[in-house]
Amino acid sequence: MELDLLGAHADRAYPVLASLITPRPIAWISTSDSNGIVNLAPFSFFNVFGSEPPLVAVAPGDRPDGNPKDTARNMRETGEFVVNLVSEALAPAMVRTAASLAPGVDEAAREGLAMAPSITVAPPRVALAPAALECKVHSIQEIGSNRLVLGIVHRVHVLDEIIDPTTLRIHQHLHTPVGRMASPHWYCRTGDLFEIERPA
Repeated sequence: MELDLLGAHADRAYPVLASLITPRPIAWISTSDSNGIVNLAPFSFFNVFGSEPPLVAVAPGDRPDGNPKDTARNMRETGEFVVNLVSEALAPAMVRTAASLAPGVDEAAREGLAMAPSITVAPPRVALAPAALECKVHSIQEIGSNRLVLGIVHRVHVLDEIIDPTTLRIHQHLHTPVGRMASPHWYCRTGDLFEIERPA
């Protein structure tokens, strides 16, 4: 079957692409507004795109009424955010923070999630996240109704048990964040790993 995502099947672009391009990592993003009110919300249009400098990209969308979601508004307003990765134990709370709530509601407090201070940015991080990336906004691009935020990673926090303190390599068999699968309700575990040696 062939789909014309810019024409006859444009209304199916999101569910088709979000269901085919899987699994996607989940950026559980904490931001704060200029008054210090924390927002915590998940986004799966996210990935790492470079290391010199360390670069991530995330696409926080708009509310159904066309206004930017709190995450997007806070990123533009303060230029800072934290990407928290999501363990399976944290997945239920992560999904609940996807609910569309009134602006100014602190999802972390609502969920009873312990937050820890960041070092280089104002928004706190999820204390039990396997890893948290402190980021500063590099640029924001608007393409149609899409918003692409490029962020430079300034500091990374990693749980001690998933990193070798000498080599600073991640113990991949211990770091198994959940991934996003098909829209609207599908996720995956990432513990079923296999290794294929890459050519030199």
